[in-house]
Amino acid sequence: MRKQFLHLAIGAILQGIAMALFLFPFNIASGGAAGIAILFEVWFDLSHAYTIWGLNIILLLFAVRWIGVLSSLKTVYTVSFTSLTIFVLQSFSIGLDMLPPIYVSFLLGAVVFGIGVGILFRNGASSGGLAIIAHIFFVLFKWLPGKSMFWMNMVVFSLIAYVIDWTLIFGAVLVQWIATKVINYVVSYQVQRDEDDTAMSA
Repeated sequence: MRKQFLHLAIGAILQGIAMALFLFPFNIASGGAAGIAILFEVWFDLSHAYTIWGLNIILLLFAVRWIGVLSSLKTVYTVSFTSLTIFVLQSFSIGLDMLPPIYVSFLLGAVVFGIGVGILFRNGASSGGLAIIAHIFFVLFKWLPGKSMFWMNMVVFSLIAYVIDWTLIFGAVLVQWIATKVINYVVSYQVQRDEDDTAMSA
């Protein structure tokens, strides 16, 4: 159990690093909750970390009935590490001139974010955010989580594009696509390794 929570912390920290260092400086959302955090920062000058943590806690309070207490506690744990990582990194004055070029940042952010979320999935947790709502929709209405997540994210991405810059929607979709590929690789690698270990011990 201790090892699992260490892995969860590592996954959450990687997720926070990706957002704070490579994505948020360019107003690129890694998902719906991150997109809402970007909008709240623009509208209310509210820290990304506070929005992500507060939004997830509110969603989990409503969703604990469908998600379960253990899964909700794991998500609170991971979201807290992610938010703390973002808060600490953003407390330093890091200008855009200190970061890699925008498309390199997109790539690095997507890969690091994908690895972090993949680690969370491997250890029975999620990255929270709008995935919580997608889970509720699946339980109540049998809507496929991937489809509902896609449309919710697209609404948030479109709003960011409208409020800030229309080109941002392309960066957000690109980051989502790359991160999804990385997540699938991380999760499938673990499944394959578990199958190999089982075969060797048989």
